[in-house]
Amino acid sequence: MQVEIDKRSGFCFGVQNAVKIAEKSLLNGEKVYSLGPIVHNDMEVDRLRSLGLVSITHDEFRQLRDCKVLIRAHGEPPETYLAAQKNNITIIEATCPIVKKLQSRIKDTWIKTNEGKTQVVIFGKPRHAEVIGLLGQIDNKGILVTGIEDLGKIDFTRPIHLFSQTTMSVNDYNTLAEAIREKIKEHGATDPDEMLRVNRTICGQVSNREPHLKDFAGNHDIIIFVSGYESSNGKMLYQVCKTVNPESYFVASAEDLDMSWFKGKKRVGICGATSTPKWLIENIRDIVSNI
Repeated sequence: MQVEIDKRSGFCFGVQNAVKIAEKSLLNGEKVYSLGPIVHNDMEVDRLRSLGLVSITHDEFRQLRDCKVLIRAHGEPPETYLAAQKNNITIIEATCPIVKKLQSRIKDTWIKTNEGKTQVVIFGKPRHAEVIGLLGQIDNKGILVTGIEDLGKIDFTRPIHLFSQTTMSVNDYNTLAEAIREKIKEHGATDPDEMLRVNRTICGQVSNREPHLKDFAGNHDIIIFVSGYESSNGKMLYQVCKTVNPESYFVASAEDLDMSWFKGKKRVGICGATSTPKWLIENIRDIVSNI
């Protein structure tokens, strides 16, 4: 049985950067708190916990004083930084640079369009850490939509600036943008692009993985997709594999493997989310190779 790892799978730059920053602080002997799990992967969180990283909730964060807290790649709203300043908390900044740039773009758009005259619409997952940080840039006055079922939240007679959470599906984003254009036409506009500004804010590392994973999934008899259950990116990329190859299976660890999946299979592909550590993917590879 031939077993192959997708070379593009594993941590994206933003997550890899956050983990390196955490490791550097921990190896210096510092006590470091992470505001929320540093990455949506329990196995990696457990590894960093063994080095001393302590994950805390926002409620616990508000009780802390005189310590160091790491802001993970997802980013945080401005109120988090204000609370840290008030309580003498040193922030270890590990927000993904792409997310940081998106936060600035949303804030600048809101200010330049006179704070409300243009609607800021964000395509993303409710309660996702990145989305909370994005909405916080404009005092939670943006409009969050998860798909075309939420179009009723938008006023199609007013200008719209559309943004996306960085880890969403490009195809779903394009579908949403086209549905908004059609709604604008229905409300009497002859040129919907005068009313709608679509900002391309999905991370290139995420969007480029979709077509690559389609090819990868189609070239193997079975796909083992490795990801944390809480990973938004993992759920999305797994569906990409599943659509192309029905013999795709989602596992969070080696314990989820079912040996019956591999009966009669000759080519096994192993891949993962942008939040999946390479060491975990390689661990799954080694176990499958010994079947």
